[in-house]
Amino acid sequence: MYTNKEIWNVTYPIFLGLLAQNVINVTDTAFLGHVSEVALGASAMGGLLYICVYTVAFGFSVGSQILIARRNGEGNYHAVGPIMWQGSAFSLGMAVLLLAAMYVFAEPLIRLLITSDAIYEATYEFFIWRIWGFLFAFVNVMFRALYIGITKTKVLTMSAIVMAAVNVILDYVLVFGEWGFPEMGVRGAALASVIAEASSLLFYFIYTYTKIDRRKYGLHRFGQFDWNMVMRILHISCFTMIQYFLSMAIWFVFFMALERLGERQLAIANIVRSVYVVMLIPVQALSTTANTLVSNLIGSGGSSKVIQLLNHIARMSFYIMIACVILCVVFPHSILSIYTNEEALLHESTLALYVVCASMLIASLANVYFNGISGTGNTQAALGLEIGVQIFYALYIIIIGMVIQAPVEICFTTEVIYYTLMLIFSVIYLKKAKWQNKKI
Repeated sequence: MYTNKEIWNVTYPIFLGLLAQNVINVTDTAFLGHVSEVALGASAMGGLLYICVYTVAFGFSVGSQILIARRNGEGNYHAVGPIMWQGSAFSLGMAVLLLAAMYVFAEPLIRLLITSDAIYEATYEFFIWRIWGFLFAFVNVMFRALYIGITKTKVLTMSAIVMAAVNVILDYVLVFGEWGFPEMGVRGAALASVIAEASSLLFYFIYTYTKIDRRKYGLHRFGQFDWNMVMRILHISCFTMIQYFLSMAIWFVFFMALERLGERQLAIANIVRSVYVVMLIPVQALSTTANTLVSNLIGSGGSSKVIQLLNHIARMSFYIMIACVILCVVFPHSILSIYTNEEALLHESTLALYVVCASMLIASLANVYFNGISGTGNTQAALGLEIGVQIFYALYIIIIGMVIQAPVEICFTTEVIYYTLMLIFSVIYLKKAKWQNKKI
């Protein structure tokens, strides 16, 4: 069984890495918030569309991470490298194909999804630059899977700091045209993010080559492309790929509903979403830790202790989120003013922020237990649970956002419902289902 210190030693580098990584989201939103409401809305829609595609690679990497963690827990270290390199080759191939597809179909797709001409044009301008990040981000997530799977997570922090620093500097010079650079607006924010992802990948390669015992983990040679290995990864990953894609696609539906309410409402939603994403970081870090420690624990023969471990991590997650919620409730204007100086916009965003705070208390528990299911190797069950919850989510947001056209803060109550259902079904599954002897 893992102690608080052991859990935290795995979690805090992931937390710091996610924090630095999400500086990209925060800085893009903060800089474009001072350009215009249209630019702010376009970065939300274009960014979400990018993430919808990116989550296919992320889901593939989560399946790889589960396999790597299981082999690491078994002490079968030399089997880690083939999973990593074969998975990276497949992921890069996906990146090339999806980049080509998006380059061809982005314009009609965005036109179909967005009604406002101004937001459509700015979203397309942002997205067509942003998609070049696939070439780097799709391999980045495989390095993330490697280091989380073998529980050497400190490198994630260092890589993310490199990425965040590059993005902040380039956002400043490219969005506003400082230091002699052209003023590119939304295109500048997209290009800055692409270069930041490339710098992160370069860092991973250098670190792996200079700091890791590549022979121990079987990373010293690639060998021939092995479809059998890729299919073994896909056997686990296909469900997480669909799961993560659907999870982000439903977010896009949410923002489509708000875009139909007007540019102002979309701007409010993007500001609150940016705060929401930052609040979610400690939850995501502990959930990722739960995923990999569950897989390691089962690999070392500790299936009977999985529920105890998840309860322990869930408590840590909940206590941290209470502190985050208190900060948001006590200092809402100070937090929201990072994104805009307009007093009316600050006031209109506050109620939605309070709703998000309520949902995050539930999310702090739900995400841990849900990721515990994936950690057992039962990714098909996790996908089934996700689909069931999302069907209800989609119906709710269509009725509330598109039919009734309720205010933004009412639309955000979908998050409360989503995490409540996820928590209930995840706990029921872990207590009642037979997952203890799952072989992967």
